[in-house]
Amino acid sequence: MTLLDIMRSASVIPVIAIDDPEHAVPLAKALVAGGIRVLEVTLRTAHGLDAIRAMSQVEGAIVGVGTLTQPEEFAASRDAGAVFGVSPGLTPALIEAAKKSGLPLLPGVMTPSEVMAAREAGFRQLKLFPAVPAGGVGMLSAIGGPLPDVTFCPTGGISIETAPKFLALKNVACVGGSWLTPKDLIAAGDWAGITELAKAAAALRPA
Repeated sequence: MTLLDIMRSASVIPVIAIDDPEHAVPLAKALVAGGIRVLEVTLRTAHGLDAIRAMSQVEGAIVGVGTLTQPEEFAASRDAGAVFGVSPGLTPALIEAAKKSGLPLLPGVMTPSEVMAAREAGFRQLKLFPAVPAGGVGMLSAIGGPLPDVTFCPTGGISIETAPKFLALKNVACVGGSWLTPKDLIAAGDWAGITELAKAAAALRPA
């Protein structure tokens, strides 16, 4: 499965930060049960790799790693079971690490120059981040003119209300969002509530 295949199989990719390793498996099961199979587990907490290791064993889950900022994180994430990676930006060291690890990378960009630099480095699937501060729907629509061969997963400031506007763009395959995994529901173990949020996200259609 290519990175583009993964993106196109998900209307929304939840951005997940695990504070308690015990939550990893039930959270993944709740999301998959609601039709959200592609999961981005960030390295923003100390439990990121353990969560990837656990979630990758959940049937139906396609688990990736988010917040890749250091070259050494690529191989460690791949070995933990991640099948794709997401970074907030792109540097020469991260490009090299992605090549060495073989982990498909969705790098973050914010400006047309960054899009062109990533494209020049061989990346055709990118994350617009932070999407709303970067210009949101208008920015993506404008970029689509001169750079029609680049496909985006905008992330940052997107909600279930605004997601359809992004999904309606030709150069958007999916969006990233943290609203599917609210900390209060996770802390309460309200997995049924998270499944309902996942169902609503999975049912999203372009505006």
